[in-house]
Amino acid sequence: MMRSAAMTSANLRLSPHPNDLDRKRIERGLENRKRYRYVSPLVKATAGGYHISSPCCSRNIDPEGGIVDVALLIHEVDTGRWQLYAREHAARRWGLHSIHEKLSDALEEINLDPERIFWQ
Repeated sequence: MMRSAAMTSANLRLSPHPNDLDRKRIERGLENRKRYRYVSPLVKATAGGYHISSPCCSRNIDPEGGIVDVALLIHEVDTGRWQLYAREHAARRWGLHSIHEKLSDALEEINLDPERIFWQ
């Protein structure tokens, strides 16, 4: 049986993320961060969101100063909210840090980072 294109597309829920416009928006937003302002973070598209990494200038995570994970932003398609994950480097996994209604709120959390959760 052949399904119509309208019926098939109605059943699919496509995520609006990642997209290049918001990736650039995140890159620009990270310019306002309080920590490690002298490095250039990398923002890459990942399934459902964006992966932020950066050279490790403090040498706390990577003694050789390599690229380390900073944050993971995942867009919830159903609610429109943003899940913000911090890297648990010792455990080598991502841990859910917070959920935000707006991307700008999640970026503010990453930029302020008073407890050095993201910018280690």
